[in-house]
Amino acid sequence: RRAAATRRPRGEKAPDRVASFPPQVGAGCRVLVLGTVPSLTSLEMRQSYAHPQNLFWPFMGALYAAGPDLPYAERIARLHAAGVGIWDVLKHCERHGSLDSSILVASEVPNDIPALLEAHPTIEAIALNGAKAQAVFARRIGPAIAAERLDRTALLALPSTSPANASIPRADKLERWRELLRFTGTGGLHSRRSRRV
Repeated sequence: RRAAATRRPRGEKAPDRVASFPPQVGAGCRVLVLGTVPSLTSLEMRQSYAHPQNLFWPFMGALYAAGPDLPYAERIARLHAAGVGIWDVLKHCERHGSLDSSILVASEVPNDIPALLEAHPTIEAIALNGAKAQAVFARRIGPAIAAERLDRTALLALPSTSPANASIPRADKLERWRELLRFTGTGGLHSRRSRRV
């Protein structure tokens, strides 16, 4: 006798299957910023970090004059000119709503970060935007990167810019995000000290 199929409780919505955008990485990229996967707002607008309360673009405005007041394409161009690229740790996953905490772990499929690093040998640092991106990287991506490449790449564990992460004051978050300037700023001060994940 066949076992009865597992049914979702009545009224429980099926999780959304969400996918990341292609990598936005320019020639000479030095810092790769990795989020988790786009929010529903970002997917609707086809723009990374599109939620109006996400602090990513205000921070990029403070660091690289690539703030939310500019057209999206201009922001991306300014990041590329500064040596900053953006992508996500997850290629696709299933998630209820937009919160990282709602991602179904069994559904996680990582992006091919090792191949991206191979294609862009100028990348010196990977900035992980939030605890979930850090956890996915440590579990699914870091082990797939060649030890020699990983050893010469700084991993920056940064506080999430998501509006869901309200426990850290904005000024403190921005100060942590200034770590990017060690790799993209002037003067060649490329310190290797970082918070390892």
